[in-house]
Amino acid sequence: MIDVIKADLNNPRHGVAILDMLDAYASDLMGGGEGITDFVRAHLIDELRKRPSVHVFLAFDGDTPAGFANCIEGFSSFACKPLLNIHDFAVAPAYRGRGIAKQLMQAVEACARELACCKITLEVLEGNTVARALYASSGFSGYELNPTTGKAIFMHRLL
Repeated sequence: MIDVIKADLNNPRHGVAILDMLDAYASDLMGGGEGITDFVRAHLIDELRKRPSVHVFLAFDGDTPAGFANCIEGFSSFACKPLLNIHDFAVAPAYRGRGIAKQLMQAVEACARELACCKITLEVLEGNTVARALYASSGFSGYELNPTTGKAIFMHRLL
């Protein structure tokens, strides 16, 4: 039985689960192939706690973390409403194929509806076909304002 809950960032058990899931995700090829740093492990939960716009969901199999979703509220100026961005989303390898990702996605959507968000956003690697299939089956599609101008491209600049 898998339980999906909204994490309590003041609960040490939840903090450990978030760090362990993030480390497993970061260590995976689709997460960059390198685990989280000691700095991230030491400071992430405190930093997340400072940000009320962060919403973290955890999937547990008993006491074992099986998946997670880190989400951050944003704002759509075009819609003049909040949005919810899925920043990190992963299911532990031993738990894949059991519907946990769909359960996490349902929790994210319920939160977004509760916050009166106009949409949920995320980014995904082109080569992550499994995640792309999940997102498509959950109703996600490439963002475009007009087909003649094409789909949006996610970019970043390191500081």
